[in-house]
Amino acid sequence: MTDPASTALRTDHYELTMLSSALRDGTAHRHCVFEVFTRRLPDGRRYGVVGGVERLLEAVENFRFDERVLESLERDRVCDRRTLEWLANFRFAGDIDGYPEGELYFPGSPLLTVSGTFAEAVLLETVVLSILNHDSAVVAAATRMASAANGRRLIEMGSRRTHEESAVASARAAYLAGFAATSNLLAGARYGIPTAGTSAHAFTMLHDSEREAFESQVAALGADTTLLVDTYDITEGIRTAVEVAGTDLGSVRIDSGDVGVLARQAREQLDSLGATGTRIVVSGDLDEFAIASLRAEPVDVYGVGTSLVTGSGYPTCGMVYKLAEVDGRPVVKRSSHKESRGGSKNALRRHKPTGTALEEVVHRNGPGIEPPEAGPHDRFVQLPLVRGGERLDNLPGLEDNRQRLRHALVSLPWEGLKLSAGEPAIPTVFENF
Repeated sequence: MTDPASTALRTDHYELTMLSSALRDGTAHRHCVFEVFTRRLPDGRRYGVVGGVERLLEAVENFRFDERVLESLERDRVCDRRTLEWLANFRFAGDIDGYPEGELYFPGSPLLTVSGTFAEAVLLETVVLSILNHDSAVVAAATRMASAANGRRLIEMGSRRTHEESAVASARAAYLAGFAATSNLLAGARYGIPTAGTSAHAFTMLHDSEREAFESQVAALGADTTLLVDTYDITEGIRTAVEVAGTDLGSVRIDSGDVGVLARQAREQLDSLGATGTRIVVSGDLDEFAIASLRAEPVDVYGVGTSLVTGSGYPTCGMVYKLAEVDGRPVVKRSSHKESRGGSKNALRRHKPTGTALEEVVHRNGPGIEPPEAGPHDRFVQLPLVRGGERLDNLPGLEDNRQRLRHALVSLPWEGLKLSAGEPAIPTVFENF
């Protein structure tokens, strides 16, 4: 669970500056609508994937300013007494609607809508963006990797390449995208994600010989374990592995060199030794492009670390949190290249009868505004998530959203799944503005 104190301290200084000023001038209690969207996709991407919604709802639910936090704010003169008293009683009491996890999004998609007083909604900006930007970046990269793997098993192994809490969130995002397991045990305990792993080169070098290292691991874990065979000479390593574990050896892992060539040679050697069922695991700085390049090679499992937890070059999605409505009146930002569209919004995803997505229709939402007419194969994308500050019951869970993403990818036009640069997989159309 999230520590309430740490959640509240995710608030940015400038949010408390705005809160203090709004409480003083009387505008803090105006009813406002904020929305999260992105103006563009990262270069080379044709779709985005929503991640982190469940983590965000938990963070909002636990968003509190306890005595320790308030004392810190007072000591550092971050805000005045009036603001401190207001924060002491803060509980988010507004509404939240949004795209569920595993849903695809495109430029301008209204990913999250937060409705409430200005005071309570503005406080959530940093926690909302920090979670959604991180998790959506990781799940988008992981989804591209899973598509490139074309049904082969992927293991998330990036815990040593990022912040310790980001590692847990990244493992969850990877599982959402279709990864089979993670090496992160905390993610396994917290989210029920299957865990998997093998030994490192240090374990082999600890022993007086490679054979002794393999014998120790097999004795402890059984013949179905994965033996790391490239610490010294990979050909000799494979031979020794099969001699120690027998032809029922579970897997060998290759972590360096030209893994495509080495995997091909390893398959030939394993088969010649009778270990025809032994799987080949490759790791070592893999990303979606490397995985795609290995599609023709006899690789059974990919272990991915650094590129996954860093969003494969895009560790954030460029999501923004903008005020869209005040007391029912649309408001817009007109800054050059950062224009926004006013008013509360939803989106209608149009589809062909075959299920292929055609376009994302973003439209105004609210009293007296007629939504676009939905055809028999169309659907409105946002779901109600929070009402009156309370998370709704029976929201889709992690396994549900894994399936959602799988179905969403099938709905894309075939060119939308390409790894090469191109236009968004489906266009965004704006209506009623």
